[in-house]
This record gives sequence, C-alpha cells and structure tokens, in this order.
Amino acid sequence: MMNDLRTMTLLGWLENDCLLNVEKCEPASNDASFRRYFRVKIDGQNFIAMDAPPDKEDIVPFMQIANLFKQANVNTPTLLQHNLEDGFILLEDFGSQWLLDELSDENATQLYNRALTALLPLATNENLLNADLPHYDETLLRREMALFAEWFVEQLLDDELPQALWENVQKILIQSALEQPVVCVHRDYHSRNLMVLPNGELGVLDFQDAVLGALTYDAVSLLRDCYIDWSDEKIEHWLRDYFQQLQAENVVECDFTQFKRWFDLMGMQRHLKVCGIFSRLHLRDEKSEYLKSIPRTLNYLLHVCGAYSEFHEFQEILTRLKAKNNG
Repeated sequence: MMNDLRTMTLLGWLENDCLLNVEKCEPASNDASFRRYFRVKIDGQNFIAMDAPPDKEDIVPFMQIANLFKQANVNTPTLLQHNLEDGFILLEDFGSQWLLDELSDENATQLYNRALTALLPLATNENLLNADLPHYDETLLRREMALFAEWFVEQLLDDELPQALWENVQKILIQSALEQPVVCVHRDYHSRNLMVLPNGELGVLDFQDAVLGALTYDAVSLLRDCYIDWSDEKIEHWLRDYFQQLQAENVVECDFTQFKRWFDLMGMQRHLKVCGIFSRLHLRDEKSEYLKSIPRTLNYLLHVCGAYSEFHEFQEILTRLKAKNNG
C-alpha cells in the first residue's frame, strides 16, 4: 500500500464512498503528466484507479472522450466510478502487456495492421468528426513546435535556432498539416498507449487530449514511434495498407505520394514537439528517463529532412544539435 495523502484519500473514496473492498493497491504505470495510476484488487478482481490532482489535471475531458470513443467502438477502458471533486476515476483494467513489449519481427505486421485498423473509426465516425473537441489549428501546432526551440534547443543545449529558417520550417509543416482531411486525432497513439489484451485485441489508453486535426497524425505517432523503430520498407508497407483502407472508406482522394508527404511532414511536427517535451520532463519535472528517447526522435527528423530538399538547411542545423546533444 502507498501511504501518501492523496493515495489514502483515494482508498478512502473507494472503500467508504463506493463501498468497495480494496484488498491491494500498487502503482500501475508511470505517466508523463501529473496523473498517477494504481492497480487495485477488489474482491479478487483487478481494476485501475486514476489519480489526477484537480489543480493540475481535469478529468472531465478524459470522461467525455472515453464515452465518445466507446460509442464509436474504439476499445477504451470502461469507466466504473468517478469523483470530480478529488480527481479520481475507477476504470476497467486492460492488464500490463504494452504493445511495445509484445512487438517482434514475426508479429509486427499483424499487430500494426490491427492498430491501424483500430484508427478507422476516428476517421469515419460521424459523432467523433462532429464532436465538440479542440481543433489542431495553427495556434496549437505552433505552440507545440515552440517546445522544441524553448526546451530542447535553448534550455537543454543552451543554443538557438536561426529565426528566419525556423519560421520557414514551421510554415511548411503547418501548411501540410492544415491541408489534410480533418479527423478525430488521438494525439498520442503509440506502443506505450496500446495494450495487448488476453483475447488478442488492442486496448487504447491516454486519449484525453483528442482533437480534430490532420489525418496522418496518429499513423505517424504509431509507425514512427519514439520508443521503437522499424525499417523504411516495413513502415511504407504498413502505411500503404492503411492508405488503401482510407481510400476504401472515401477518407482520402489524393495519391499515395501526397499522403506519404503529409505523413512525413506531420512526423516532423510531432517529433519537434516530442523533443521539447522530453527535454522539459527532464529539466522541469525531474523525469529524466525520457532523455534516452531523444536520439531516436532526432534521427526521424534528420531522415525526413534528407528526403525533402526544402529542409536540407534545417538538416544541417539538426545535425549540429544532435552532435551537441550526444556530447
């Protein structure tokens, strides 16, 4: 049992307000936010209790999007009890088998195809497409990329970006994002937020930041994952299969070359943001384990810059920053 004040309050809520018999409580996973998750055993069954301090996290979007996703047949945990005042939720337990831990050369195609197929409702379900969600607009895209300049380049490396060049890179990436078909975007759809369930299906976690935005965002989060990487050949094969599914659902009208460019440039926007977030987690939040994922993220950026001539100058800057980060 944990004995800090919030955990004791959580247990008190479960036992005294929900009238549940809690036999065991232990940390279930680490999170990059202020949320904490506990696995609680109640009458012989496991559940997940989420602790989201109300002064730092709002559980209402989590609950709203969980219900939206459920109605669209996205496999999210069932919400069983909630406490808005204290920021507690009791959830179905999807177990502890992350997709990341299950992936191998032998099963990757099967598992990634399953994960990409699970994204289709986000692109096709009318209730999700018309939901009252924030839009992934220019303001939000810029705010995210600013994390790279502030936290990775300036704070972590004590360096700076050439302003005119940086502004041009952002403009190109924003234009590419905004010209894509608009879908519901999970926004953190990767191997540490997908669980492999005992029946072989995938369970979807960490969906509370969903927005309406670019079609390729979740696919690039999954296939160019910050925690595991694959060959270009495999990624293109999986992406083509997904593209064909989107064509069959009349979600896209462009050719694959255009779709791949959208995918590549969306990945740049995401990986710039993620470099900044990983740096901030280290510098501000003392969560330094994310630093080890920065080199992979930089490699993705360098790889895409090398494929498109308009980013060659930025590639030179990134190469220097990568060397400084390694040093």
